[in-house]
Amino acid sequence: MRNPSHFDPGYCSIRLRAKLGNILFLLSALFLLGSASEAPAVSAQSFPTQLECGSVSSEILNRSVDYCIDLPADYHLSQKRYPTLYFLHGLFENYHAWDEHGGKEILDGLLEAGKIGSFLVVLPDADNTFYVNSYDGHERYEDFFIQELVPFIDHTYRTIPTPQMRGISGTSMGGYGALHLAMKYPNVFGSVSAQGAALLPKFPHPIPTEGRWGFYARILERSFGNPLNEAYWDANNPLTMAEHPERFRNLKIYFDCGTDDRYGFENGAELLDKILSQHDFPHTFVLRPGNHGWDYLQKYMQYALIFEWRVFQASEQSSSSGAHPQP
Repeated sequence: MRNPSHFDPGYCSIRLRAKLGNILFLLSALFLLGSASEAPAVSAQSFPTQLECGSVSSEILNRSVDYCIDLPADYHLSQKRYPTLYFLHGLFENYHAWDEHGGKEILDGLLEAGKIGSFLVVLPDADNTFYVNSYDGHERYEDFFIQELVPFIDHTYRTIPTPQMRGISGTSMGGYGALHLAMKYPNVFGSVSAQGAALLPKFPHPIPTEGRWGFYARILERSFGNPLNEAYWDANNPLTMAEHPERFRNLKIYFDCGTDDRYGFENGAELLDKILSQHDFPHTFVLRPGNHGWDYLQKYMQYALIFEWRVFQASEQSSSSGAHPQP
């Protein structure tokens, strides 16, 4: 069914999927936020945010992992606790991508406009790991992320350490990682938003050895085996994991993709939408005019951040009232 996007009025080629089971959740979020013109005023102390960087010593990886965290402007002036969003960078990027390519400016702009409230944004470095444990067991990045990074952030910063107040988001490789981690660990993350996620239904046969795709295949070998192990890819693929939504029944899911994604990832996004829809799992999917990467995000990252904020707000309201949001 095609409807104008609530997040993006005026754009064509937009498809939203929101199933009946999620209506109460969405209504509570909309009730909280109202329209943009009715949004509550945001204190000037909410922006600009403050970027701080450090490192996590990992016993699992036997090395330190760099990260940055984007803190609300009043973080060091109060004792408040905040929801947390983990933002995962793309292939060949690092933990500085958020600041270098405009993520911080987008966040600050939404805060200034009163469209969102304050939450922490955690920006971990992941190299080109795809946020999974490598097939050969040498690079256990997924284990580091869940067993060391999340507890470290909750111990070091004033988070609200519950799944409902912990979201995960990402782009391209990071979109793949966000979906993978959220679907596999719904006891850790209550929401996920992915933009231009690297979703491939199957490896091409034969696997390319030359040109651009041959280069990418060699990059994938680090995480998924040399030669590439298709069974291991399938086991970690969000498209495969989506076939069993009973494993993440309370997860709130948003994903979008450009209609002209240069890698063709819109096809994978449409397939994810189809799989979740066949299982009557509530989610929001949007196709937006555009390509891939930060050119796309600079136009559309705001919708993922607004989605995450609304999840946090609806969860907070449900907690205050003693109710529990249903998928």
